[in-house]
Amino acid sequence: MDSETSPVVVPRNFRLLEELERGEKGIGDGTVSYGMDDADDVYMRSWTGTIIGPPNTVHEGKIHQLKLFCDMDYPEKPPTVRFQTRINMTCVNQETGLVEPSLFSMLSSWQREYTMEDILTSLKKEMSSPQNRKLYQPRDGIFLLIILLSCKRGPLIQLLPCQYLIHSALV
Repeated sequence: MDSETSPVVVPRNFRLLEELERGEKGIGDGTVSYGMDDADDVYMRSWTGTIIGPPNTVHEGKIHQLKLFCDMDYPEKPPTVRFQTRINMTCVNQETGLVEPSLFSMLSSWQREYTMEDILTSLKKEMSSPQNRKLYQPRDGIFLLIILLSCKRGPLIQLLPCQYLIHSALV
């Protein structure tokens, strides 16, 4: 019999169930958390993460929301990670909130053993790095797009939340 054994490869859904269980129990000091975005998603692709900014940085105490999308090739390939809240970091696209794999080493050198918890913890650590700890940050808060709709009774104002500030002119 061969003395070398090949590592056991845990199937995708079992791996994601393990991650879900760990995320629901809470991680470390509670400044990083994650869970399913849609409980009805049988493929377990859409996830939500939260990072509370580390102390002694411009991110201190700020709550950052993220979306993680695990395609069918996860964990062989990394998830897509996108900040929902505005943030200025060297590895984040300022227009879309996407964590750029080429600028974030955990995604660019992805290994099957890495988890969503590892990604969130590494992003929190990146917030404390010299190049990110003092970067100017966009305004806090939720931006609202105000739409004026005309109806028979007169103008109707509708407020819609926007992920990013939208520049527009009323015509």
